[in-house]
Amino acid sequence: MGKKLCGTNYPVSIAFIVVNEFCERFSYYGMKAVLTLYFINYLHWDKNLSTAVYHAFSGLCYFTPILGALIADSWLGKFKTIIYLSIVYVIGHVVKSVGAIPDVGNSTVHVALSLVGLILIALGTGGIKPCVAAFGGDQFDEEHINERRKFFSIFYMSINAGSVLSTVITPILRGDVKCFGDDCYALAFGVPAALMVVALVVFISGSGMYKKSPPEGNVLLDVCRCIGFAIKNRWRSSKDDSCRKHWLDWAEDKYSRRLIEEIKMVLRVLVLYIPLPMFWALFDQQGSRWTLQATRMNMSFGDSFVLKPDQMQMLNALLILVFVPIFDFIVYPLIGLCRINLTPLKKMAVGMIFAALAFGAATLVEVNVVKTVVEPAAPGESLLQVYNLAEGDVTLNVQGLDLFSQPIPSYQDPAEYQTLALGGPSWLVDMELTVMFNRFLNTRSETVNLTVGGVDFYVPAGYNISANMSVERKEYTDVQCTSGSQQYSINLGLLDFGASYTVILNGEAAFKMEDVTANNVHIAWQIPQYVLLTAGEVMFSITGLEFSYSQSPANMKSVLQAGWLMTVAFGNVIVLIVAEGAGLEQWMEFVLFAGLLVAVCIIFSIMSYFYTYVDPDQLDKLFKPYSSKGEEADLTKDHKGDIPLDKMVTSTKM
Repeated sequence: MGKKLCGTNYPVSIAFIVVNEFCERFSYYGMKAVLTLYFINYLHWDKNLSTAVYHAFSGLCYFTPILGALIADSWLGKFKTIIYLSIVYVIGHVVKSVGAIPDVGNSTVHVALSLVGLILIALGTGGIKPCVAAFGGDQFDEEHINERRKFFSIFYMSINAGSVLSTVITPILRGDVKCFGDDCYALAFGVPAALMVVALVVFISGSGMYKKSPPEGNVLLDVCRCIGFAIKNRWRSSKDDSCRKHWLDWAEDKYSRRLIEEIKMVLRVLVLYIPLPMFWALFDQQGSRWTLQATRMNMSFGDSFVLKPDQMQMLNALLILVFVPIFDFIVYPLIGLCRINLTPLKKMAVGMIFAALAFGAATLVEVNVVKTVVEPAAPGESLLQVYNLAEGDVTLNVQGLDLFSQPIPSYQDPAEYQTLALGGPSWLVDMELTVMFNRFLNTRSETVNLTVGGVDFYVPAGYNISANMSVERKEYTDVQCTSGSQQYSINLGLLDFGASYTVILNGEAAFKMEDVTANNVHIAWQIPQYVLLTAGEVMFSITGLEFSYSQSPANMKSVLQAGWLMTVAFGNVIVLIVAEGAGLEQWMEFVLFAGLLVAVCIIFSIMSYFYTYVDPDQLDKLFKPYSSKGEEADLTKDHKGDIPLDKMVTSTKM
């Protein structure tokens, strides 16, 4: 008997497993939190390609669990599978971190290392996903059911704790720590890599205390073989053969009647899974489209605290911890008191509606955010802006065009850009401002050097202009300038989020002009969409797993787990396709996703209406365990037809 924790029935080994899971989730979510901004700011990909690769990676992370389950159940066992794939996981993190070091190779090398690292990480995190929780459950004796149930609650808490902390810390490492002259993505990826090393070391440290079960074969393979045999047998049979009530009955020549009936029950649930990827298509955009939306918003909470755009994702994990007990102990009981029969399938449908409403809220935010963005010029056109460097007002007339109707005050510029048609071809550069940009125009006869927030500006003499560079959001009241032997200071005031400024240096005076308006939509306006989406997750995801497990035989739960993970994977594939193929404005894309989910919810509700709830435990009464295949075969001869559903029915209709 293994050691127990402090006189309880909890094995000491579960402490190593819980710590391992916390570190692994910190590693995964921490890396993923900064991934989209890494693609855009470091690899210089556009937002659509960044979104597509982000969701391709997320989808791969949910395809690989099937591979991990097959390796664990059919070959290595859970313990060795976790060890070996964790090593692959660590290697992926190291490769990803090295790819974020600017001095290592050129941009092609950075892209190659990043993609190889992501593939290895997807293989590692996905491969161990179905093994760790099950391996933890294996540590308990059969009679300690309550302790095992509490372990899974603790295990779930460790996942959310790792997620919350990592989505707070890694964006700080990215933005507040500077390395190689810019945001430190190498550190933001390196710390999660170190946590994954810690996770692996901790897990190996408990090796002598674990209860290790040998591989027992994978039921998913048995299901696939049975289905394949039924299809092949039906195809080969002649039309004169006896008719079977169900196409799976063609497998009873080789497989037991119980297995066939279990597969029938599983397939009925898997059919309900078909519409579900659409929910995940919306849910997983927190780390891509919603993060990109946050970059164009005002992230300041007073003068002392500035939120990072990639930190908003922590709201989901925080709200999950709050909403689960609220829904379980308040919302659902109140609905029950109103005599509303809120079945699991109805909860899932309501969860979809909440997610659609979340994207409706995101649409409203997006419409207001884009009002501060300067629309890029169309092909064949150019944006024109004029600065008045004269001492008095200037009226500008462009022959044949009505561009500037009002006089331009001294040392100012017009409120809006003007569009000017070009005679030849033009190149369109689509850029969205995520931070404030600043540049200086020098009217002096001597060069000016100045530093703003740690960023050095060199402004040549004679009406020349400096490079356009980003600086930290801050109020700059005492900026020191050096021009020849003369030193003086200027007051730039507040340089705000998303704005672009041109500062005209005239003598010892400075005239600041706002070329692009600052982001005036506060990031707090994203909170409603996170609240709605998390409420949808509680009603959809947690209820969906509960429903699936209640409707499947005990030995088929891993099959439904694989099917559930596949819905997440295909949801990310949907986003990938839309991001690369639709070519819509962002608010229109949000509307599209919300509309598609509402349509899918209607289809799911119709399918659910005709679903009949069953009790899988009734199979044990119909098929009593037998010691030999021959006895079971004799039993199947008495049950040639389908098992009547009315013997297993618990309730009907959604």
